[in-house]
Amino acid sequence: MRRLLVALTLLTAFLWSAPAGAQARNQLGPLCTTDTTPADKMIDACNKIIALKVFRGEQLATIHFWRAVGWNKKGDYSKVITDATEAIRLHPSQAAYNLRGSAYYDKGDYEIAISDFDDALKLGPPSGTIFHNRGNAWRGKHDYAKAIADYDMAIKADPKSAFSFQNRGISKQALGDLDGALADINQAIRLDPSLPQPLINRTAIWRAKGDLDRAIADGSEAIRLARDKPPANIMTPPNSVLISGYTHRALAYEAKGDYARARDDYNATLAIVASDAGSKANQATAKVRLSLVTDASAPIPRDAPSPTPQPAMTPAPQQTGAAPAASPTPAIRGARMALIIGNGAYAHVKALPNPANDARAVARSLRDIGFTVSEGIDLDRAAMQKMTRDFLREAARAQVAVVYYAGHGVQVDGRNYLIPVDVALKPGTAMTDGMIDMDTIMAGLDDQVRTNILIFDACRNNPMAQQVASAGTNRGIEGASGLAAPTSLGSGATLGAGTLIAFATAPGQVALDGEGANSPFSAALSRHLGTPGLEVQQMLTRVRAEVVSSTKNKQVPWSNSSLLGEVYLAEK
Repeated sequence: MRRLLVALTLLTAFLWSAPAGAQARNQLGPLCTTDTTPADKMIDACNKIIALKVFRGEQLATIHFWRAVGWNKKGDYSKVITDATEAIRLHPSQAAYNLRGSAYYDKGDYEIAISDFDDALKLGPPSGTIFHNRGNAWRGKHDYAKAIADYDMAIKADPKSAFSFQNRGISKQALGDLDGALADINQAIRLDPSLPQPLINRTAIWRAKGDLDRAIADGSEAIRLARDKPPANIMTPPNSVLISGYTHRALAYEAKGDYARARDDYNATLAIVASDAGSKANQATAKVRLSLVTDASAPIPRDAPSPTPQPAMTPAPQQTGAAPAASPTPAIRGARMALIIGNGAYAHVKALPNPANDARAVARSLRDIGFTVSEGIDLDRAAMQKMTRDFLREAARAQVAVVYYAGHGVQVDGRNYLIPVDVALKPGTAMTDGMIDMDTIMAGLDDQVRTNILIFDACRNNPMAQQVASAGTNRGIEGASGLAAPTSLGSGATLGAGTLIAFATAPGQVALDGEGANSPFSAALSRHLGTPGLEVQQMLTRVRAEVVSSTKNKQVPWSNSSLLGEVYLAEK
């Protein structure tokens, strides 16, 4: 961005050399058009210049551009886009397209950002800065090959670009090339040891490699650097570096079993104001992980089926002495874990005969191929919440996590909820209080080093439809048949080392419970799940074809994947 700002500064020099009865203008000009001016002073000066109504065309475009820079410093990306758009209307420039594209990127609108960067490059000349920024947008879309190609161009234009080496390393890490990623991140650190961002990314690499002490050391140094000298680059969203640093160090502490320090870091993450999509996604993860490490209840036994609902256990009293409670021994890195829940014995809505059978069949198939399985049958809210939280806590150290749910599900206001067997809508209560939010599960698994497979054989129907229809006239609550497309796949989600989400049917449609002992989807899934050497997406394709055939086109399974390579649940 620096070179693009220099070009705008040349125009600025001409702008303020124009004759004017303008002692005030001469004072306002440098405040508005100097990138080191504090944001509020910059915006105020630009406002006053625009109010003079003496500039037109390219000159006025320059003022709108610099006011957009001021908004960018404050993290107000909607106003950045408004001013950059006006600058482009008045006089298209590389700098304005680049700034607007960067604002769309920070909002998580990656397609629009790429379009703006394309337009900036068409205006020429080729710019390493714009190649770098477009690479970021491709990375946001999880198209890591295109991201790496753009970072290659950025590095060719500027071999000393630490950020381009850093972000190319992040892309290589996403593709599973940890050694290539580490080489690029190390080069970024050599080029500029004062930058905290490469150290944060190396924290994630060490964590993926299982070297938690190095991960914590790098995270600590990154936080120190970000505190001592907050990033001055105007394209870096406010507070984003500290939020990322605390989140990644917290995940390393948690993986090591040091829950006390993890709690401190998650609290620090949530105490900071987030402005950009990536920071908000980090805070969503921190919020879920904090609740997990704060819970002092003992982990449930592994591989112990729960044929009937169990009463909720009372959490152990909080320790008040100087020494924290002992943390559980970290699980072996590389473990493959699964959470399996089948709910059918509903007390207040239509019961389903098959989910218990479905869950047992899928659990058996996963155990047969080496997964450690937590299995729950007909769980009430307390038991379902506890089992889910215990799984998410332990999955922090897993390499592959599978979540399977069979039973009732519902979407409310576009969010998906899984239904415990004791759910009941009562007058005066919030509709979703008795449900399990699927987005919370997804946020708890969103930490960049794990492959996640989430499979939902729901909704069989919408048990809430009648209650929702009679719940009142509040248009803010909408219940619909079937489940919605997952909101956690939206802007900002890192989606880890790769996430695949599969539904028994398309979003908004209902899935069948089946006439036999299993639902059509679960019957097909349990048959194909253990096939040796069958890649998971190929496996789901076979499941989809079988379900479509057995239901005579009434049910079409649906999936959404950000997997970064081939994943085999049953080894080749």
